[in-house]
Amino acid sequence: MSDTLLLAAILIPCLVVAIVFHEVAHGWTALALGDPTAKEQRRLSLNPIRHVDPVGTLLVPGGLALAGLPVFGWAKPVPVNKWRLNNPRFGMMAVAAAGPGTNLVLATLGALVLGVTALAVPDLSETMLQAAYYFIAINVFLALFNLLPIPPFDGSHIVEGLLPASAARTYEKLRPLGFPLLFVLLVAVPYVFPQADIIERFLLPPVDWVMNQFLGLAGLIADG
Repeated sequence: MSDTLLLAAILIPCLVVAIVFHEVAHGWTALALGDPTAKEQRRLSLNPIRHVDPVGTLLVPGGLALAGLPVFGWAKPVPVNKWRLNNPRFGMMAVAAAGPGTNLVLATLGALVLGVTALAVPDLSETMLQAAYYFIAINVFLALFNLLPIPPFDGSHIVEGLLPASAARTYEKLRPLGFPLLFVLLVAVPYVFPQADIIERFLLPPVDWVMNQFLGLAGLIADG
């Protein structure tokens, strides 16, 4: 198996698990807080087919990984109706936080499994180590990336819930500008001003720091 195919065989399952659990967590949290919309549309299933967006879940993150760029992706958003939540303001914050929170839980489980496996099998294959690393890395990046306070990411819903009501209404009106702003920051600016190093300066340092904590946890367990 070529290196490219091997990388794809590792990345795709990791991406699917990370993104599907992220989306389902939104739906289950909404249901617990009074909004059954996701349940009514059969989106609480862990069946990837119900959530996977061929472009956002597979092609974009796979291409980014092969190009050596930060990996991110998206799935079909789980439908949430804030006005069916028992407390729309708090509910949207909780629903938004559930996705990144679930990814951090998955990263923690990945670190624990990696540490225990390395302790039990000291000579783990390079492929197994690579798979564990990517599983943790994808979940960490997906969690932190979605916490960016840029609409429509989860972080924007959290910020909106924390703002005073008048400021929240103004902030909500900026949602249509979210994706254009993201494109400018992550694609246009780095292309025109490569020396700006936006991704390396602002996105990667927190990802690297969190990754080091998880890998440190795995290392502590592996050392017995």
